Amino acid sequence: MDSAFPRPFPALTPAQRYHFDVFGYVVVPGVLSPAECAAIQAAMRRVRSEIRARPAGQAQGPGEPKFIMDLPHHVFMGDLIEADPLFAAYATHPRLVGFAEEVIGGEARIVELNAHLNTQRPDYTPAENPRFDFHNGTDVPFSSHTKHGLYHCNFVKTLTNLTELGPDDGGTVVVAGSHKLDLPVEEMVARAYEDRSLIHQVVAPAGSTLLFAETLIHATGQLRSDRERAIIITGYGSTMMPYWGGAPLTPTFTAAVPESLRNLYFGKAHWTRGPRYRLLADPVDARTFTLADGWHGPA
Repeated sequence: MDSAFPRPFPALTPAQRYHFDVFGYVVVPGVLSPAECAAIQAAMRRVRSEIRARPAGQAQGPGEPKFIMDLPHHVFMGDLIEADPLFAAYATHPRLVGFAEEVIGGEARIVELNAHLNTQRPDYTPAENPRFDFHNGTDVPFSSHTKHGLYHCNFVKTLTNLTELGPDDGGTVVVAGSHKLDLPVEEMVARAYEDRSLIHQVVAPAGSTLLFAETLIHATGQLRSDRERAIIITGYGSTMMPYWGGAPLTPTFTAAVPESLRNLYFGKAHWTRGPRYRLLADPVDARTFTLADGWHGPA
């Protein structure tokens, strides 16, 4: 462990780790404080305005954020690392990195950093059994292995809801347990619609983080309330994976990344992955970390 970048290990309690292994996800409350949630939301809204203010047709420059989707009811922004110091701090939050490394089973690198602001769809109609845009980000044979009886995946997401998620607020839905099954996605989704107890929805207080393996089938839930849903997501991969943002980081930002975080930002071109494996009974590392412990970028 690099003492210059302390992060918790194990990052999950034994019960949280067991929940993750059984279902492919776990929701951890209290990762961000109310003040941190409010600050990140404000930064998201500012960046949304700045992207909209760009001249039409202007190409995305190095380090610049972009819209992946810009609809009246749903804004999806990507390439956020340099857009605000709070985004860099979120991606390097020691607790979140600890979550990712525990699931990966080794050192993590940032592969993407995104955010969503969404409200009820204009064509929304109440439905007792809604359908979802279910998908996963990688397949079980390529991305999975076990160690000490515990499941590991080389592509992981930490999704933090910055607003309260009640049953009607569109929290992420997942097909529980699908992260371990090497079956066609459409077949597993069909079984979940036949038995909807297999579809779990995130209901959680603001500041909670959904940690999940990208082998898990998941989707945005149906937003039935009149409240806005705000989330921020870091995708982490093994260190040999590439960064897949749409624009490179700027030379100024790249040069400022401290040595202790260079693998987290830039990865490594070989398989010296710094293995990190726990036993299920290992107690959680109870140190407290806040957004202030993440790296905020160049001064």
